[in-house]
Amino acid sequence: MKALFFTLCLSCAPVAHAMGLLDAYDLALRNDPTFQAAIQEREAGEENRVIGRSALLPNLSWSYNNSRNESEVTAGDVTSDRDYRSYASTLTLQQPLLDYEAYARFRQGTAQALMADERFRGKSQELAVRVLSAYSQALLAQERIELSRAQKRAFAERLQLNDRLLKGGEGTRTDVLETQARLSLAQAEEIESLDAQDSALRELEAIVGQPLQVEALAPLTRQFDIPPLEPNRFETWREMAMANNPELKSQHHALDVASYEVERKRAGHLPKVSLYATSRQTSSDSESSYNQKYDTNSVGIQVSLPLFAGGSVSASTRQAANQLSQAQYELDAHTSATLVELRKQFNLNTSGAAKVRAYEMAVSSATALVTATQKSVTGGERVNLDVLDAEQQLFSARRDLATARHAYLLARIQLKYYAGLLSEQDLRALAGYFQPSA
Repeated sequence: MKALFFTLCLSCAPVAHAMGLLDAYDLALRNDPTFQAAIQEREAGEENRVIGRSALLPNLSWSYNNSRNESEVTAGDVTSDRDYRSYASTLTLQQPLLDYEAYARFRQGTAQALMADERFRGKSQELAVRVLSAYSQALLAQERIELSRAQKRAFAERLQLNDRLLKGGEGTRTDVLETQARLSLAQAEEIESLDAQDSALRELEAIVGQPLQVEALAPLTRQFDIPPLEPNRFETWREMAMANNPELKSQHHALDVASYEVERKRAGHLPKVSLYATSRQTSSDSESSYNQKYDTNSVGIQVSLPLFAGGSVSASTRQAANQLSQAQYELDAHTSATLVELRKQFNLNTSGAAKVRAYEMAVSSATALVTATQKSVTGGERVNLDVLDAEQQLFSARRDLATARHAYLLARIQLKYYAGLLSEQDLRALAGYFQPSA
C-alpha cells in the first residue's frame, strides 16, 4: 500500500519545465542588470527634452528677506540710534523673447532624447543577441562534452582490445600507446568543454537572474532546416542598416547634439531680450526708506548684450567645434565597423546552409569509414592507427557540425541586429530550433 502511495505521489509531482529560448528572454527582460541600466539611461535621457524646453518657458521666482537692523545715524551734530526691522518681498515673472542660447539648448535637448531612445533600442536588440549567444554556447559545450565522452568510451574499448591482442601475442605495444594517447586527448577535450560550459552557464545565469543547470535548457532539434536568406543581396541589407541600425542612428543624434553645442556656445556673443514683470513690497528696505513702506509693480523689457568675457566665449566655441569634428569622425568609424560586421554576418548566412549540409555529409561518410576500417583491420588490410584516425575524423566532423549549426543561428540573429531590424518575432522563429527532449 505504501509503495502504491509513493508511486502515485511521484506521478502527481510536477515535471521540471525546460527553459526554452523565449523563457530565457522573458527572464532577461526582467532581471538582466545591463538591460535595466539601459532602461534608466533612457529615462534619464528623456528628461533632456524637458530641460531644453524649460529655457524657452516663463520663469517665476519669489524672494523674501526679513532682518533686524541696528544703526547709528549722524545728522550734523545730532546722533541717533535706530533699532528696527525691515523686510522685502519680490515676485518676478520673466519670459525670454530673444535668446538664441535657449533655443539651441532646446534643440539639443530634443536630440539628446532621441539619442537616448535609439541607444535603448540598440540595447534591447543586443539583449536578444546576448541571450541566444549564452544559451547556444552552453548547449554547444554540452554537445562537445557528450562527444568527448563518446570518444573516451570508443578509445577505452579500443584500448582494452589492444591490451587483449598484446597479451595474446597478436598486437603491438605501439598500438596500445597510440590508443592511450588518443584517449588522453579526449579526456583533455572533455575538461576543456566542461570549463566552457560552466562559463557559458554563468553568463546566462547573470542575464536571466537565476541559477541554471544545462539539463534545463532545450537542446537543438535534430531536424535543422535552413530557409533561404531574404533579401539575398548585400546592398539591400546595407541600405537597411544605414537607415535602421540603432547605434548608427544614435551616433547621428550625437552629431546633432554636438552641432547644437557649437550654436549654444556661439550664442554667448548675441544679445538677449526678455519680458519681465515684478511685484515688490518693502518696509524700511534701506536707510533712505527708513520707516517707509512701498508696494511697487513693474512691467518692462530687459536687454542684455555681452561685450567681453575674457575670451571664454570664443574658446568655448572653438572647443565645441572640435568636439563636433570628433563626433563626425567617430560616426564614420562606427559606420565602417558596422558595415564590416554586417557583411561578415551576411556571408555566414549565405554560406551557412551549404556548410551545415557539408558537415552532415562528412558525418555520414566518417561513420561509414569507421565501420569499413574496423572490418579491414579484422581482415588484416588496415592497422590500429587507421581505426583511430577514422574515429577521430568522425568525432571531429560531429563537433564541426554542432559548431556550424550554432554559428548559423547566431549569424542569423546578428544579421538582423546589425541591420537594426531584430524583433521578438525573429527570436521566436529561432526558438523553434530548440525543443525540450522527449
